[in-house]
Amino acid sequence: MKIAMIGHKRIPSREGGVEIVVEELSTRLVQMGHSVTCYNRKGKNVADKNADKEAHKLKSYKGIRIVNVPTPDKKALNAVVYSFIATIFALFGNYDVIHYHAEGPCAMLIIPHFFGIRTIATIHGLDWQRAKWGGFATRFLKFGESIAARYADEVIVLSTNVQQYFKDTYNRETIYIPNGVNKTEFREPDIIAKQFGLEKEKYILYLGRLVPEKGITYLLDAYSKVDTDIKLVIAGGGSHSDDYVKSIYEKAAKDPRVVMTGFVQGHLLAELFSNCYLYVLPSDIEGMPISLLEAMSYGRRCLTSDIPENVEACQEFANYFKKSDVEDLRKKLQESVTNPEVYQSSEEIMDYCYHRFDWNKVTGASARLYIDAILNVERIDTV
Repeated sequence: MKIAMIGHKRIPSREGGVEIVVEELSTRLVQMGHSVTCYNRKGKNVADKNADKEAHKLKSYKGIRIVNVPTPDKKALNAVVYSFIATIFALFGNYDVIHYHAEGPCAMLIIPHFFGIRTIATIHGLDWQRAKWGGFATRFLKFGESIAARYADEVIVLSTNVQQYFKDTYNRETIYIPNGVNKTEFREPDIIAKQFGLEKEKYILYLGRLVPEKGITYLLDAYSKVDTDIKLVIAGGGSHSDDYVKSIYEKAAKDPRVVMTGFVQGHLLAELFSNCYLYVLPSDIEGMPISLLEAMSYGRRCLTSDIPENVEACQEFANYFKKSDVEDLRKKLQESVTNPEVYQSSEEIMDYCYHRFDWNKVTGASARLYIDAILNVERIDTV
C-alpha cells in the first residue's frame, strides 16, 4: 500500500505522543513492505531547540519519505495551515490511504474524502479539553473531531473512554488500538550523574510536556510537603506554553530538591527511566500516555491521577491519587517513599506492559484497517 501520514509535528521527534506513534507505526509499515510518506511541519520546534537545524534537511528517514510543509509558528494557526497544505500535497500523491492524526488536522480529512481517497483518523485524545487552547483553536479542534466522526472511513481511538464518547456524541463506532512500547535499554546513571547529580533510585521522575493539563503544579505543591531526601526531576519541554513553563521553573526554584532538565531524548531519556525510584503522572487529561507506558516497560513504580485513561493503561500495576487533589497526591507520594512494597514487583510490571502494549501488534492491526478501508469492509473489533 501507499500511505500518507498527516497530523504530527515532525519525525524523528519526541515532542509528543503523536510524533512517537507516527514514527513507530511508519517505521514498521515500511519494514512490512509498504510505502509511507510523512508530512512534517516545517516550523519552530518548541520542545527541542537544537533539532530544527537538521530536521528540515531530511528527505527520508528509516525508509520513510519525508515532505516538509511550511507552517506558521502562531499556535492558533499552526495545525490549520499545516494540515490544509499537507492535504493539498497529498491529493497528488496517488495514496491508497491518508492517515490523519489528532483532532485539529482531521478537519482537512473531508477534502480527500470528497475525492474518493480512503482516510483513517486516529483520535489521540480530546484535544479541545486542553487548557492551552483559546476560543478559535478549541472550536477548530471540535470541528476536526466532528469531521473525523462523520467522514473518516475508520476512526481509531486509544481508550475505551474516548470510544464511548464517540458513540454517545456522534453514534460513531470506532476501533480501539492502543499505543505500544519498545524493548527497554537499561542504562547506568552516567549522564544524569554528571549533569544533574542524580543517583540510582534517588529521585522521583515526571517526564512529558510542560503544559497545564499535565498537572505539574499539583506535583510540585504536593512534593514540597513530602518529608524525603529523594529528589524530584521534571523532564520535558513546553508546547505553545511559554508562560506556563516560566511559572513552573519559578515554582521549582523554591525547592532545592527539584531538578529541571529541559527536553530530553536518547541516552539521557533512557538513563532517567532506568534509574528513577518512582514515575509520577499527575495529569488531568490524557489520550494514552506513552511516557507512562514507557515507565512501565522499565518496570518502574508508577503513581498517576485516577482519570480513566491512566487507570485503563496501568490497571492494578500502578497506584492512583484523586485527580487534581494535591493533598491526596502528597499522601500517596509520602506512602510511596516510605513503603515501596505497595507496588508490584518490577518483573510483574514489565511482563504486563510487554504483553499488552506491542508496536508490532499495533502496526498489524492498523495495516489490516487500511486494507479494510480500501476494500470497504466494516470492522468493529478491537486490539
